[in-house]
Amino acid sequence: MTKATATALDTRVDHIVGVLDKHKAEDITTIALSTEAGFADYMIIASGQNPRHVRSLADKLRRDLKGRLQHPIEVEGMPQCNWVLLDTGDIIIHIFLPEVRAFYKLEKLWGSNATITHNTSGHDKKTALTQQAPL
Repeated sequence: MTKATATALDTRVDHIVGVLDKHKAEDITTIALSTEAGFADYMIIASGQNPRHVRSLADKLRRDLKGRLQHPIEVEGMPQCNWVLLDTGDIIIHIFLPEVRAFYKLEKLWGSNATITHNTSGHDKKTALTQQAPL
């Protein structure tokens, strides 16, 4: 990946986090996958308060990204809305109900990579880089 491509990708990740934060997603976490996974460069994980909130977050994000990307976005899990996955090709976004997120523990599964936990309380844009130990 070139430096220009990496910068554009980082900008897109920041934009996605901003959209999720604007619409009150909780516990937003970004995990860099580029060294471990061949299917995506980043994974963003967030929680919604209830199935309606999860659906709303996914819909708003899908509509926003549809106008920015030149390829389709794959969406899975909309009928149940306890775990919705949006696949942009290089960024995978998971939006969970809190109890479903706690059950699957994706942060632990992929957390050996560089992980950024976004402090969205008060909608400030501060982030803290943490290194999590592998399972």
